[in-house]
Amino acid sequence: MLTKDLASATSGAAAATAILNARNVYNRLLESPENPQARLESRLFLQQQLAWTCQRPHDFPTEPTRLTHWMEQNTLKVGERYAGYLDRRGQGAPRQYFSTRSQALSFLQQVAPTKLVDGSWLYGSLQHWKDIRFSGLILTYLEELGEGDPSLNHVILYRRLLAKNGCDTLPEFSDEHYVRGAIQLALAYNADQFLPELVGYNLGYEQLPLHLLITAFELAELNIDPFYFTLHITVDNASTGHARKAVEAVQACMPIVDDKKNFWRRVSNGYRLNDLGLSADAIVQSFDLEDELLRMLERKRIYGQNIHSDFCTIGGLTVNDWLSAPGRAQMFLKTLEEKRWIIRNEDPQKSRFWRLIDGPQAPMTGVFDGYEKQLLHDWISAQNVTRQAPPKRRNFRRYRKRSTTNYRVSSDRTDSSGDVNQEVRCVQRELLRLSHEQRMQRLIHYMSPSKHTSPAGLFATREFVCAFSGEV
Repeated sequence: MLTKDLASATSGAAAATAILNARNVYNRLLESPENPQARLESRLFLQQQLAWTCQRPHDFPTEPTRLTHWMEQNTLKVGERYAGYLDRRGQGAPRQYFSTRSQALSFLQQVAPTKLVDGSWLYGSLQHWKDIRFSGLILTYLEELGEGDPSLNHVILYRRLLAKNGCDTLPEFSDEHYVRGAIQLALAYNADQFLPELVGYNLGYEQLPLHLLITAFELAELNIDPFYFTLHITVDNASTGHARKAVEAVQACMPIVDDKKNFWRRVSNGYRLNDLGLSADAIVQSFDLEDELLRMLERKRIYGQNIHSDFCTIGGLTVNDWLSAPGRAQMFLKTLEEKRWIIRNEDPQKSRFWRLIDGPQAPMTGVFDGYEKQLLHDWISAQNVTRQAPPKRRNFRRYRKRSTTNYRVSSDRTDSSGDVNQEVRCVQRELLRLSHEQRMQRLIHYMSPSKHTSPAGLFATREFVCAFSGEV
């Protein structure tokens, strides 16, 4: 079947090129997942990615019987490496990932295409809510969705993290930034055809990585709420968390009469899908403060090139002149520095340009968002690794947020508090007309990667949790 798909979809060079584009696959599955062409392209995309994994080295066990031991050893190794990191930091070593706050915010933006579809690869498991083999996968997906609690829904948490730090307006990213998210969405909508790969991918993704621990620690140092990351540290634990459930899911889905060797090979390939796309380390290493600042100014240029008054010239040119053509940002910054509008290596408050953009009464307040201002702040003050102070011990507890909402899963059917709840009331009325089987299918529809953060999606998740708890 997939061979026929490949032949029909690659009938033209343009179609083949589009299929290989991760961003296209990502956007189409979010915007129109029911579209047959989007589904076809996602299957072909998965096939392509899986073909590449076969060429990569891996540390996956060769036998299913060694899986639990492999997981436990991986956890021990990560713990030992993190202990070494903490020891180095305690002795005064600089941060390993984020030399400046702007670098940390850039990281949050660059991993956003993946984080904003967090857990999506498990969506297809919901269709098998009657099958006990899928219980672990389903429970993991429900926890990714916060079981309908918006304060614990992972995607909502990440959106709030971006918004809180003024970096929720994402710039144009490369196609490679979308590879991981596209893989997750493709698995979500092709779960039945790629079940071994799905459980293998889930196994790899749910293991505790070193970069997650370091990211949480250094975000806290920079006064950026690490709760999204610390939440994953706790729920993914190898004792009772998602890492353990991932192992159990592989074991539950292992065939007892089919070709076990082939199944295990496909699980291994799915596991290696985690190696594709941009890694956390690659994103960290790619950051250059001045380059990022220049790209940001170039993006802003088109919005400000004709709206400045001409009473002030800088280096013989008006601001409109400086912004009238691309490629002038670096020279503009240099001129601002020469004319003392910007004083480098000093508190930004000493710079006239900074005072124009910072503060509620500043003439240009609101022109730059939080991330953009942080780039300017760090570049002006010339922050770097060598100026970091030794870290102080951080208490992550002060960042932990708890839900204060007591959801009544099936009792809010009389809600009539206003139009803001109209979406939920429509779903409630719709469900009343359906049989139990039909209700479950409709709930699953609203729990999709593109819908579960909506009021209807959160309500559907709570309803599904209630119904599913009676099945397992």
